[in-house]
Amino acid sequence: MSEKITPYKNSDLEKKEQVAQMFNNISGNYDGLNRMISFGIDVKWRKKVVNLVAKSNPKKVLDIATGTGDLAINIAKNTTAKKIIGLDISEGMLNVGKTKIEKENLSNKIDMVLGDSENIPFEDNSFDAITVAFGVRNFETLEKGLTEILRVLKPNGTFVILETSVPSKFPFKQFYRFHCSIILPIMGKLFSKEGSAYSYLSESAAKFPHGENLNNILRKIGFIKVANKPQTFGVATIYTATK
Repeated sequence: MSEKITPYKNSDLEKKEQVAQMFNNISGNYDGLNRMISFGIDVKWRKKVVNLVAKSNPKKVLDIATGTGDLAINIAKNTTAKKIIGLDISEGMLNVGKTKIEKENLSNKIDMVLGDSENIPFEDNSFDAITVAFGVRNFETLEKGLTEILRVLKPNGTFVILETSVPSKFPFKQFYRFHCSIILPIMGKLFSKEGSAYSYLSESAAKFPHGENLNNILRKIGFIKVANKPQTFGVATIYTATK
């Protein structure tokens, strides 16, 4: 189980409420700053997630923690899916995503829904594929969120997680720590005036279970065929599983 890390430690709000508030505050700058922080490599990672989803020829896909809809848009363009639901607790991020979707003329394929990943507002066995990119570490209770995902995923459905992880080898481990603890909060404060938000993002990434630790949690929940593949020297990992 991951340690509970919250964006604003002095707040009386629960973690999920703090996360929603944080992403509302940074939603206007999120896309640009995200590209800058990751040096654009996150685009490549998302393409790999889309390729994994496309292999199962899904008709209906749920993208949890969809944010501004980057992954949902890519799934709409590059898979057989007829309907993609983007779920997020941040109304600000969803509003940015809706504008992007309209510009891409994809409003007929993508629905952006305000909702909680730990209480997914859909029936059992509803989706052929479910994705979460950089979102599982923000769950209030990791196992509860994963249990909900298992519930709404169809038998033999595809589940893909893209999440940050911590490199284990020199010098990537040292560079990662420097980037997350020093560079990331400074960039966040300079470009979004939300230094605390980006400090949280780096801290939560460092504390979150990754690799085989997350694999074991997925298996405990009931997922099968669990596997993971580190990306770019281990700074991110793609996890796959099914039901």
